Amino acid sequence: MNEKTLRYIDLFSGIGGFRRALELLAKDLGKKTECVAFSEIDKYAVISYKANYNTKDEIEIGDIEHFVKDTEQIKNLPNFDIVFGGFPCQPFSMMGKQLGLKDERGGLFFSVMKIIDIKKPKYILLENVRNLFTHDKGETYQQLKKELEEHGYNVQEDILNTSDFGLPQHRRRLYIFASRKDLNTPTDIFDTKLIQKHFSKLQNRSIKTYKNVMDGILDQHKVEDKYYLSEKIKPTILSNGTKNFKSNSQINQLIARPLTATMVKMHRACQDNYYSQEFLDAECPTSYLKNSFSKEEEATHKIRKLTPWETLKLQGFDEKFFLNANKAGISNHQLYKQAGNAVSVNTVYTILDYLIEKEN
Repeated sequence: MNEKTLRYIDLFSGIGGFRRALELLAKDLGKKTECVAFSEIDKYAVISYKANYNTKDEIEIGDIEHFVKDTEQIKNLPNFDIVFGGFPCQPFSMMGKQLGLKDERGGLFFSVMKIIDIKKPKYILLENVRNLFTHDKGETYQQLKKELEEHGYNVQEDILNTSDFGLPQHRRRLYIFASRKDLNTPTDIFDTKLIQKHFSKLQNRSIKTYKNVMDGILDQHKVEDKYYLSEKIKPTILSNGTKNFKSNSQINQLIARPLTATMVKMHRACQDNYYSQEFLDAECPTSYLKNSFSKEEEATHKIRKLTPWETLKLQGFDEKFFLNANKAGISNHQLYKQAGNAVSVNTVYTILDYLIEKEN
């Protein structure tokens, strides 16, 4: 990854978490980057993407499954060094049906392989839910790994948590790093502890970091009324569930729960993030958390959900990104979905910086 210009392809790009990370890193290291092509089928994510990145001379792949049916289209792609891809996670997610590669979305991995087989890039960095690693007793991941190995790549993987990289959100994701075998990249370097240690050494970088949600993530002043829960819905949100589904629904988490693409629907407080105005107004939030409130007492508090801007911050995006998407007409509904589907910028930034250092 030491080329003067890092050329890459951004697959299943969403709002460009991989791209944002590489652009920030390139700025910090004095490198140049060039995205030769990107793919995304969600039209609203594409609007946010184009509102924030200069895609003028790039190939817009769109539906990757349709694109790879024409081998000539793949051959005509400009050469690139790196493949980025946060391929669809629903087939492997605990919240989905877990059909894995039998799901047509899971099968999109093989569309990626068609591009890799023809273009033979040097490196591949993929992201997915951690359940991919254990799905079908590990067989699904082993099949994916075997595919990459048979196409000439050494494959390494580990599970990294967004909260270890300056973004206060518990978000454990599987990252898969593959390097072409002829490059002789060491096969024992992709390790969570080593990458975390590398992050702790980063100084004066362009990524934004936060200690917890009270350290610049949450707006501690009153936000628009539409973000506050109605008296009618508060008992449902705070509920610990029914006899068939029990949970510990707590609010005011200093390290947020994983953002989901469906958070706009407002699940219980065991799945999504909610904060009371009393907590936000407290002189010492950590002391406030030591108070033990019953569900009935909590229901008397003024409780709100995260704003779209707060969810984007939890993924490492800056205010300019939010304002550009907003100006482009993206609704709050879509912003929630985009943040929930995004790849955490700081995690990818650290991985890339770590890998570049290892190659020096």
